[in-house]
Amino acid sequence: MTAPLTPHDPPPPHEDPAEGRPPAHGQPAGDSSVPNPSGYPEHPEHPSGHPEGSEHSEYSEPGPELRAELVQASLVAIAVAVSGVLLGLLWLWLAPKVPLVSDGTAVYLKNSEGEDAIGADGMFTLLGLAFGAISALIVFLLFRHGGIALVIGLAIGGVLASVIAWRLGLWLGPTSDVVAHAKEAGKGVTFDGPLKLGAKGALLAWSVAAMVIHLALTGLFGPRDPEPALPHVASPEAR
Repeated sequence: MTAPLTPHDPPPPHEDPAEGRPPAHGQPAGDSSVPNPSGYPEHPEHPSGHPEGSEHSEYSEPGPELRAELVQASLVAIAVAVSGVLLGLLWLWLAPKVPLVSDGTAVYLKNSEGEDAIGADGMFTLLGLAFGAISALIVFLLFRHGGIALVIGLAIGGVLASVIAWRLGLWLGPTSDVVAHAKEAGKGVTFDGPLKLGAKGALLAWSVAAMVIHLALTGLFGPRDPEPALPHVASPEAR
């Protein structure tokens, strides 16, 4: 007698029936009919399923605005630096002169108790503060929507303008060769001493004044960002 035929045991509920079987004809090995559980298409380079370049799309818009601000800042720095020529001419004209006199063997201050020697530093500082305030006002009126790039342009241009004004005043002023100037003037004849800038910190007066005034004008009269709209909440009666 033969034993009765028994049906094969059904596979466990969590076991894939196709596991361990060879791939069917026309189906590549390793291919599974089970869809991606995440719901996103699989990308070898981007496991998250997002298309390439989408992560950088939100940063592509500020590019032209940033380039425009850099161009404006460069133009402001150049214009401010060129205006240093006017500062140098005014400093040469308004700075108090230092009278010197020679007795044939040495050169002395004609007025030993005078403050003309430090008056040039004070005049340069005052002119630098005035020019800084004026340049900040002009830049604010021309570029009311400017950002921090304009402030940096003002600062760099102010330093360059101060250096240009300082060197121009020394070049156009009395010669720094006091001995030769005394011999040329003669014994007992008063002549003007060279124009000097003893306090080098005065070279920062223009930049400091420009930054402070521009930031103050922007804070007081600059454009304001629009306030976000409040979400509308429906009343209980309308529900």
